[in-house]
Amino acid sequence: MSPSAPVSFVYDPPSEPYLTVIHADDELLVVDKPSGLLSVPGKAAEHSDCLEYRAREVHGQARIVHRLDMDTSGVMVLAMNPRAHRHLGLQFERRKTAKTYVAEIWGHPAAEEGEIDLPLVCDWPNRPKQMVSHEHGRAALTRWKVLDRRERTTRVRLFPHTGRSHQLRVHMLALGHPIIGDRFYAQGAALSACTRLALHAESLELHHPADGVRVLFESPCPF
Repeated sequence: MSPSAPVSFVYDPPSEPYLTVIHADDELLVVDKPSGLLSVPGKAAEHSDCLEYRAREVHGQARIVHRLDMDTSGVMVLAMNPRAHRHLGLQFERRKTAKTYVAEIWGHPAAEEGEIDLPLVCDWPNRPKQMVSHEHGRAALTRWKVLDRRERTTRVRLFPHTGRSHQLRVHMLALGHPIIGDRFYAQGAALSACTRLALHAESLELHHPADGVRVLFESPCPF
C-alpha cells in the first residue's frame, strides 16, 4: 500500500434504517443514502451490500442512475424503468440537474463565497484519490457559499456544476479547507474533528421523466 493511502479499511455499512425513501412513483425512486454505504457493489464479495442492492430488494425495478461516494450521505435518484433510466441519464450527462451539498470544512475561508475552477484527474498510484492537474485533468467547477462560521470549522453550501469523482473533496482541499472527517484528504485535527465525512447531498432538482416538470427533492443535513 502506498504510504499516502489511507489505513486498511473494513466495510461495515449501517444496517438501520435499511432504506430511507424520500419519494417513489412509477418512474422514480428517490432515497436518502447514509454515510458508509456504497452506492453500487464493490469488487469483493464482502462489498456486495450497497444502495442499489437494497433498493432492488424493496423496489425490484430500481436502477442506479448516478452515485455518491460511500462516505457521502444524501439524496440519490434511481430509475424505475428503462425509459426513465435513459431520460435521467441524459439529464445528468447534459447537466440538466441541479445539486446542492452541505459540508463542514476545517478553518475559515477569507471570503463569504467563491468559485473553484480546477481540473481533476485520478491520482493513479493512490487511487481512488483524485488530484488537480492542469495538464491532464478534466474540467471541474464548484461554487461555494458560507452558511455558518464556528470555532474551528465553517459550514458551507456547495454547488457543483460538474460531477467529477471526489470533486467537492479535492476542491475544498485546494481552497485550503479540507472537509472534516475526510479519510482521504484531511489530516490531523481536520480528520479527527468528525467521525464521518461531513459532506451531505442536500438537494437534487431534475425534470420528472413522466412529464418533464421540474421537481425538487431534499434531505436535511444529519451532522
